[in-house]
Amino acid sequence: MEPLQRYLDFATGTAFEAGRLTLGFFQRPFDVETKADGSPVTEADRQAEALIRRRIERQFPSHSVAGEEQGAVTGSDAVHRWVIDPIDGTRSFVRGIPTYAVLLGLEIEGEPRVGVAHFPALGETIAAADGCGCWWNGRRARVSDVRALRDASLAHADAACFERPGRAEPWARLRQRVRSCIGSPDAYGYALVATGRAELALDPVLDEWDCAPYPPIMREAGGFFGDWRGRPTVRGGEGLATTSALLAEVLQAIAG
Repeated sequence: MEPLQRYLDFATGTAFEAGRLTLGFFQRPFDVETKADGSPVTEADRQAEALIRRRIERQFPSHSVAGEEQGAVTGSDAVHRWVIDPIDGTRSFVRGIPTYAVLLGLEIEGEPRVGVAHFPALGETIAAADGCGCWWNGRRARVSDVRALRDASLAHADAACFERPGRAEPWARLRQRVRSCIGSPDAYGYALVATGRAELALDPVLDEWDCAPYPPIMREAGGFFGDWRGRPTVRGGEGLATTSALLAEVLQAIAG
């Protein structure tokens, strides 16, 4: 049996250390570069990912690693693969908005089993591993007990992102069916769902490093993370988190 608690403790400590590094840059002057895909990157992104990689290499030198800024390295142990987003929400980070996160997930045999989402500027950490529970700053995290979509709150990032072909209509249907919408940048919307402060969060576009921690976090909190068709995956190119009780109704609303 895999020692998942050991991995969870390591990931939590590592995310905290990387987050502390980012706080040395946060709300201070620094240079911002633009990557080929048009997204911003800073020295804080690069240094935080380098810190995480060093810690993994020291503790688990054979493990494989994939990160947003430095790419993928396949170790001699391809069964264990760490996925890193050193700053999820770099645009928010650059503007001094505190909802950015350090995201760290561990896949074992291709399945996400351990996940940590640490919000350095908010002082919040959501951490989980299969069978170990989901924990929010040391207390057990559970999804909301709301049973109907009409009573639910929907957390989302930039509403304009949904206006691309094939996304505007599902987005409009969901907006009309929920009780309220919460503008929640970056990874924080998923944290709200895992801790029962919202019932639904979704993104029309996500890379795997944007969501690597969420499958175990949502499972252990009593919810679901996957794509808009209800597949539990981090490689669907999109993201959906909700409670188990609301999943069927949410998927029905998306499908129309």
